Amino acid sequence: MSLADSLKSLNEFDINDLDVNNAGIWPAPVKGIVVLIIFGLIMGGGYWFFIKDQYVQLDRVEKTEQDLRSKYEQKAYRVANLEVFKAQMVEMEETFGALVRQLPSETEVPGLLEDITNTALGSGLSLQEVKLQPEQKRDFYSELPINIRVSGSYHELASFVSSVASLPRIVTLHDLTIKPTGGDGDQLDMQVVARTYRYRAGE
Repeated sequence: MSLADSLKSLNEFDINDLDVNNAGIWPAPVKGIVVLIIFGLIMGGGYWFFIKDQYVQLDRVEKTEQDLRSKYEQKAYRVANLEVFKAQMVEMEETFGALVRQLPSETEVPGLLEDITNTALGSGLSLQEVKLQPEQKRDFYSELPINIRVSGSYHELASFVSSVASLPRIVTLHDLTIKPTGGDGDQLDMQVVARTYRYRAGE
């Protein structure tokens, strides 16, 4: 059948005349369209019921692969740098030990108070007060606040602060206030809280 005959047959065909039982006598173009529709339905159904789930599973597997690859790279990096990490750990332990040795024990606190007193007098200051406050416990150490009140010139106060920072024990200064004294204008009164730290081993 020529193309012209097929088109003529298709124009003369009425959709209402379709009968599945007489599918054999349908015009060729109609048969072709029906075959294409059935093929499309088969392909769509196959994708929906079979291939789609496979794509979802593939995405899940690819994500799992990426996670495993990332974990592998992290572990491989750790293994490759294990000796470096061990050396750093030893260095950190040595540094920590050195810092801990700078923390006074309870029996050394009187010596620390004496050092602060001598530092103030050595800087030319007039010492008004050096008073130890109640201990404040932290995680693995305790803070020992010391109220200090001294008076002197600006340069003497600066020398005192610098000397306290240079003490062999760890001492930090907080809540520093400076105001002129009632007398000579060059004289200043300084009140500060010095905090030293005690390592709480085995407490």
